[in-house]
Amino acid sequence: ARAGLGGPPLLLPSMLMFAVIVASSGLLLMIERGILAEMKPLPLHPPNREGAAWRPALSRPAGLSLEAGDSDLQVRQDVRNRTLRAVCGQPGMPRDPWDLPVGQRRTLLRHILVSDRYRFLYCYVPKVACSNWKRVLKVLAGVLDSVDVRLKMDHRNDLVFLADLRPEEIRYRLQHYFKFLFVRDPLERLLSAYRNKFGEIREYQQRYGAEIVRRYRAGAGPSPAGDDVTFPEFLRYLVDEDPERMNEHWMPVYHLCQPCAVHYDFVGSYERLEADANQVLEWVRAPPHVRFPARQAWYRPASPESLHYHLCSAPRALLQDVLPKYILDFSLFAYPLPNVTREACHQ
Repeated sequence: ARAGLGGPPLLLPSMLMFAVIVASSGLLLMIERGILAEMKPLPLHPPNREGAAWRPALSRPAGLSLEAGDSDLQVRQDVRNRTLRAVCGQPGMPRDPWDLPVGQRRTLLRHILVSDRYRFLYCYVPKVACSNWKRVLKVLAGVLDSVDVRLKMDHRNDLVFLADLRPEEIRYRLQHYFKFLFVRDPLERLLSAYRNKFGEIREYQQRYGAEIVRRYRAGAGPSPAGDDVTFPEFLRYLVDEDPERMNEHWMPVYHLCQPCAVHYDFVGSYERLEADANQVLEWVRAPPHVRFPARQAWYRPASPESLHYHLCSAPRALLQDVLPKYILDFSLFAYPLPNVTREACHQ
């Protein structure tokens, strides 16, 4: 990152933390050897509602039952919380949104949705079921009759964002409201964004796809359609992008939701989406008839097999350049780095 065009390079906190993590745990070596690939995604359970997500004292709220095998998963959660404490406790890391530079704070506040009726804040992450969560918020606000109403989601109207409020109103809600977000395997989220935006959305093909082809494809010509971007071309584009200025659909969750500046009470996972989402609804005392929408029958999420194919088809050197952009998402939310060894890719 630079202070401006031609300005001196600045070591931002996120890059500083990346350097600390890499130096302390050898993550680049893990990327090369894929030694974390046997770790499975961790279902995350809420800590004590009165405490921050990264604080050491964790307890389950009343009524939350543990499923079989959750004792093992709790160990993984403890690792995640220790990582959050280590990263967020470093000097210079933000303690609240007003510690953030203006641009980062603006991004954060524009991604936190407010329910005053049920006293919660939800940081939405594109490609992690955020459209369904927005539908739920509209039902809770009385704008929609049911989560099953079939209509194109309007991502702005009838929703309240923290950015819409005055500073004192923001501070009150951050201090007193229940706060949550949902996360997903970083590379699976990237693949989902790639397939959706460049395979289906003409606006993205014209705005981003055409530019990507012009930049990274030899002999592309001055006016490509942008509807045939390859996954490696998309990854090359991400390598050259500043994470803090990326489109929200592939911006790292760390920059979208700032888990050091906002002490989230609950981090749900895409892998346990329905169970975690309905637990949140129970926790905020939503009416019994309000449930999280079931996945549409036509929707085909990015599968582990599809992700494995795309990663193994991409140059390994390119993956090594992309992964540091998302290393805090992998580390803070306990997701495994991909196994892209020759042996794994030939299986």
